Amino acid sequence: MFNAFKDHIEKNFPQLQRQPGLVACSGGVDSVVLAHLCTQIGIQISLAHCNFKLRGSESEQDELFISQLAEQLNVAKYITHFDTEDYASEHKLSVQMAARELRYQWFATLMEKEEFSWVLTAHHLDDSLETFLINLSRGTGVEGLRGIPSNTNGILRPLLPFSRAAILHYAQEQGIVWREDSSNMETKYLRNKIRHELVPVLKELHPTFLENFKKTTDFISMAAEILSDHTRKLKEELFVPYHQGYKVSVRSLQALDPLQGYLYELFKEYGFHTWDDMESLLTAMSGKEIRSKTYRLIKDRKHLILQEIREEVEAVNEEDIPDELSELPINLKIEKVEQIEEKNNTILYVDKETLNHRLTVRKWKKGDYFYPLGMDGKKKVAKFFKDEKMDAVAKENQWLLCCGDEIVWIIGRRADDRFKITALTKNILKVTVAE
Repeated sequence: MFNAFKDHIEKNFPQLQRQPGLVACSGGVDSVVLAHLCTQIGIQISLAHCNFKLRGSESEQDELFISQLAEQLNVAKYITHFDTEDYASEHKLSVQMAARELRYQWFATLMEKEEFSWVLTAHHLDDSLETFLINLSRGTGVEGLRGIPSNTNGILRPLLPFSRAAILHYAQEQGIVWREDSSNMETKYLRNKIRHELVPVLKELHPTFLENFKKTTDFISMAAEILSDHTRKLKEELFVPYHQGYKVSVRSLQALDPLQGYLYELFKEYGFHTWDDMESLLTAMSGKEIRSKTYRLIKDRKHLILQEIREEVEAVNEEDIPDELSELPINLKIEKVEQIEEKNNTILYVDKETLNHRLTVRKWKKGDYFYPLGMDGKKKVAKFFKDEKMDAVAKENQWLLCCGDEIVWIIGRRADDRFKITALTKNILKVTVAE
């Protein structure tokens, strides 16, 4: 196994030879073997161990073992403690999920603080099979059938080509000592149930089942790469940047076949999985929308508009007319000028004497009205938006410059007649949308 591991690192993880990093080490046979292999081929590692306080004295003994292992291998160690059950209760997670979250959050913090480039975990081929079966049982796309990825944002898994049996054999052959986690035998956990009750049956059915599984996931991974490349090119064609999101032609989506398959691949990264709702949205009335946890899809006439869900930005109030309103997504520069200069939709000229209240910048609300420059009488802002054929997202992103309760400018679109420059104007203010 040593030679196979060394060749695998040189071919697929050459960065490990150039930069120091961490080995996540629980004390079990897999992570202990990984630590030994890394030091034997000259990779500069430190051990990272989490004490989740879940197994009483066993957890304390694991921590002591890691300290002794670090001394034996002559490497540094990082050890942290978590009140995992309290965290699970507070965040309404299973204990296993809580431990996973805490573990990877700590890895990220440790990598940044100590400037490590990578963390190695000891996931192996059997783990990948178990993940495959878990994903299969829950329903998954192609990505879930690839098993465990070898690289996830600096979390590297160099033991994935090796079986649990091969790792155990190497440990016994080399006289490596490790600790057994008694909770690994409890079949109340789904992964353990699959490990101890399902996988042995599958291996009995075919002596080379694990090797065949690896070949299958390799083929699936290659197919997934092809699919990902096709989807990326299709998104570049269909997804048009729009208001910090995207606009997508409904007609172009409806032309795709199979439609649900394409909808899944195009929108899965945004958290959308209710394909019946997504398909129905294509033929829904304008204004209809569906939401994931982080994004929303809005039907607007002939398009779907994809927007990230963001918290509303509070209006900014100023006691006097400021030189700049800069604490918003739109920045306004305000200055006194002697005369009207250049004109475009990013510039407004107003009579300073008409501004008898403090300026604010805010979003529009129901009931807003203004007096459009050059027109007699007032007009509801909602009616103005409709006449301008503005979609829901454009309306939500529209800022208003106000003086007290009165609208001075629908910024970038239309000024209010009450604040215009006249022959009697003595003091001119120039308001510019700054980049």
